[in-house]
Amino acid sequence: MTVVLYNSLTRKKEPFVPIKKDHAGLYTCGPTVYHYAHIGNLRSYIFEDVLKRVLTLDGYTVKHVMNITDVGHLTSDADEGEDKVEREAKKEGKTAYGVADFYTRAFLNDLQRLNIIKPDVMPKATATIAEQIDFVKKLEKKGYTYETSDGVYFDTSKVHDYGKLVRLDAQQLRPGSRIALGEKKNPTDFAVWKFSKHPGERAMEWESPWGVGFPGWHLECSVMSMIHLGETFDLHCGGIDHMPVHHTNEIAQSEAVTGKPFVNYWLHGEFLVIDEKRMGKSEGNFVTLGELEKRGFSPLAYRYMVLGAHYRTKLNFTFEALAGAQHALDKLYRYAQDFGKPSIGCAEYEEKFLEAVHNDLDTPKGLALLWDLVKSDYPAGAKKASMVYIDKVLGLGFAEVEPPVVPKEVSKLVAQRENARKKKDWAASDALRKEIAQLGFTVEDIREGAIEMHKLREM
Repeated sequence: MTVVLYNSLTRKKEPFVPIKKDHAGLYTCGPTVYHYAHIGNLRSYIFEDVLKRVLTLDGYTVKHVMNITDVGHLTSDADEGEDKVEREAKKEGKTAYGVADFYTRAFLNDLQRLNIIKPDVMPKATATIAEQIDFVKKLEKKGYTYETSDGVYFDTSKVHDYGKLVRLDAQQLRPGSRIALGEKKNPTDFAVWKFSKHPGERAMEWESPWGVGFPGWHLECSVMSMIHLGETFDLHCGGIDHMPVHHTNEIAQSEAVTGKPFVNYWLHGEFLVIDEKRMGKSEGNFVTLGELEKRGFSPLAYRYMVLGAHYRTKLNFTFEALAGAQHALDKLYRYAQDFGKPSIGCAEYEEKFLEAVHNDLDTPKGLALLWDLVKSDYPAGAKKASMVYIDKVLGLGFAEVEPPVVPKEVSKLVAQRENARKKKDWAASDALRKEIAQLGFTVEDIREGAIEMHKLREM
């Protein structure tokens, strides 16, 4: 079964055809490590994890590269403002390297708690400065750069198809359309190397042929991706906010250096919004994974919530919706417990699920099929096997759910309660249910003479 993906570059769904048979090169834009990731950021990493899991299930060897931006990302896409890591270091009274290390570890912890498979390679921008300087030299040699008083800039007028990712036209490219022109030749020109205003004051700065400074944010991703995946690779993912500037500039400078297509498939995840506004650090409305846990929610409940919306649609976050996701996920865990040991799976449902996720990662349809499966008439062991198989893509942890071990004391109370029910002694039945709950179990009457037992979720 061939996975079909919506390619932002061509604006249509296309079957995935890798450059190298049975191999997939995947680059995903990583964090700028100056603060905790918020759950809007993490939504993108979940959709990218689903993509990786689908490709792996299909038998591809996926080489996944995700950068760590620890320098060069300014507070403005207009190449103005402070470096985000340097600014946070001043605020926290730490070194820039200390800030970057702390928030990198926090980010990796978030990935682990969300059951996101760790990338194969996670290069740091500060570890590839020599390669980035060499890249700028190549651009300079080919006539794509010029100097201003504050840095070395890429001349976008030299690229005939600049902006093809977002269909920029001549009207959109007129002076002043993106930013004030200043010393730039064109409003869309961007820095590939920034000069330190006061050399020696920054923690992160390096000597270069053009002066002491640091790399531009866009430059870093081009260099780190090509180091590990080659001049042309299969897949590049990120948030939709990266399209008009960051990814557009990556394409321009990369193809200027190599003369080859940079990436064959571009995938972009939509925003997580709160009160219909984009969630973000600059908006001051962001929520972290740790805050969700403090409120009693499981990180995987957030993952479940994200899977319930297609990655190319906006998702409005509310705590009520998250509570619903938690309740639904807990119920699925109870099913996974009750079904016991897996046997031979339900081919019908597994096939339908694969069709859904192979159609541009349609996880909402995949979740609906999962619910159809658990409520179907298939044997319990077959349903458990298919839950585990489907979870290779969903990543919700069904394989780790074991049938509850019911203590003799609880079994005895359940038997007493059944006798009370037969005698229609509802007061005694309710009292025994409460005793059972105090021991960590719940009993649900599903039909005459039949019950379901579940272990209560530990908070």
